[in-house]
Amino acid sequence: MRTGIRALLWTTLLLAAACGRAPEAGAPAPAQARGAAEAGPDPAPGASPSVTVRGDESEAVVSAWTPPVVELEGADRAALLAQAAGALEDGRLFEDAQAAVPIYLALAGSDPKDRAARRGLQRAQAQLLREARAALAAAKEDPAALERATQLAAVARAVDAGDAAVVALQRDVELARRLDGLNHAGEDDLRAGRLGEQGDGALAWFRDALALRADDPRALQGRAAVESAALRRAGDAASRFDFAEAERWLGHAHAVREDAAGTVADARRRVESLRAARIAALRDAALRDLGDGGIGGLRQARMRLDDILRIAAPGDPVAAQLRERIDLATHYGVFRPGQVFTDALADGSRGPQMVVVPHGGFRMGALDSEPGAAAAEKPAHYVRFDRGFAMSLTEVTVAEFGRFVAQAGARPRATRRGNSIVYDERSGNFVRRSGVDWRSGYDGKPAAPNDPVLHVSVRDAEAYAAWLSQQTGRHYRLPSEAEFEYALRAGGDGRYPWGDDGTPPEGSGNFAGANDVSPSGRTWNNAFVGFGDGYWGPAPAGRFKPNAWGLHDLAGNVSEWVADCWHASYRRAPADGAPWFNPGCRSRVIRGGVWSGSPAQTRSAWRASMDSDMTSARVGFRLVRGI
Repeated sequence: MRTGIRALLWTTLLLAAACGRAPEAGAPAPAQARGAAEAGPDPAPGASPSVTVRGDESEAVVSAWTPPVVELEGADRAALLAQAAGALEDGRLFEDAQAAVPIYLALAGSDPKDRAARRGLQRAQAQLLREARAALAAAKEDPAALERATQLAAVARAVDAGDAAVVALQRDVELARRLDGLNHAGEDDLRAGRLGEQGDGALAWFRDALALRADDPRALQGRAAVESAALRRAGDAASRFDFAEAERWLGHAHAVREDAAGTVADARRRVESLRAARIAALRDAALRDLGDGGIGGLRQARMRLDDILRIAAPGDPVAAQLRERIDLATHYGVFRPGQVFTDALADGSRGPQMVVVPHGGFRMGALDSEPGAAAAEKPAHYVRFDRGFAMSLTEVTVAEFGRFVAQAGARPRATRRGNSIVYDERSGNFVRRSGVDWRSGYDGKPAAPNDPVLHVSVRDAEAYAAWLSQQTGRHYRLPSEAEFEYALRAGGDGRYPWGDDGTPPEGSGNFAGANDVSPSGRTWNNAFVGFGDGYWGPAPAGRFKPNAWGLHDLAGNVSEWVADCWHASYRRAPADGAPWFNPGCRSRVIRGGVWSGSPAQTRSAWRASMDSDMTSARVGFRLVRGI
């Protein structure tokens, strides 16, 4: 590619030069001028002077000049000689038919024995050479001077192509033109941002120029500009934290010239300083993320470690130390699986009992083949928790919620509204009843302190979590839907939390069983056959056996609010167990079996939608806390 460009450049250099102005009408050009040009017709009177290239360039390396036509017929030769001398004195050497060289050439061509014309031509040639050399010297600072030198060299060649001084001038002019072309091409590529990192571009042009003249100032300056541009790009890449790109540009800068080691080393130190500062900042941010706890904090810390590994050198000690910290904190921090603990509140009392749920992964949702499964429970998908979390041992109780209401001065939704949905024993239906709020049981009567709190909206539950977080200095929240199902299954993958058997094990929880009887003697129509737990409504929290991970009542007793917004399926659901939440959503998810639910509602994958303001005798909540 570059070879073709260079060939085109040489052709352009050889063809581009032009000199002379419109000639006067008159006799044909002298032989000295015509001999330097290609064979062809004489220019027509009044035509612009032309520049041509000889077929044989072994001697002529600059373009030829055709002098303007000087009319000699009937002219006074003495007057012409005087005119030429005056033009020479005035510095008008070749510009038109009234200039010195055209007149002298015409006179000498018509009479080779005219000594006056030859002497005048010699004086003009000497002046041409002086001016050409001066223009050539000025061309280093003034590009227009090179064109002037080219013109003067072409005229000098037309006067005497064999003159050693002319031959030397032609070569110097041609060298200057080639250098100008190479430097110009390099500067164009430099302005366009083509530095030559792919083996082409500005650096290649400047190197070609320096091969012709090792001390050419313009090429040296261009090469230095390439190096500076490469170092600048390295710095820009480092400021964007793209250190691989910065290293690539440092390598290009180092390759520009052998004596650039010190400059590149300084730039490399600046890049390494930026790299070290960036790594330290990412490490500190990752440690803060780990201190925040929870799924989000761990994910952020891992992302920052990934950022460090992308920019750090192999074996970087900071990256190794951070990886170790993340691995230690990944699963449990300072806790252990199954550990039960409580946090102190500001008044010295204790918060709800929490149990550490082990980290791991599970298949969430229902398989297509699962009997009774709804479309909203599909597709089944794999969710993994890289870190354990703590979950309330039981549902939040009336006593625990009452402490929040008293200390925070809260007015939950049902209290403000003045009613909630309760079970009506007379009709056997759920009805809205006035005067019911969080202090009420499933039937509207006063609830016991150890009963799971009912008649709370999801926003009431979130307000309790926020208050508990403020009291303890730890982050409490509603569980995500994935966390709830993960803890509910407790390592199993059956249709029900206890497996695939259609009858719950004795003592496993509070479910609607065919053997349960209401205070007035009612029984369930759609219930687990042959099962009874002794409760028609909710049982006190923690009354039944815990599951394999030490959690009570996840499978039954009351359904529970979770943090997620309602989505009609699991398509595009998070795979890391985080809540699937859309700001402003009103429909939220409830999970877990309930004392009044059908067997299908007790399945591990069961889920339902409920308005965020809804309160009822069927729904309570529990919390999780990051560890």
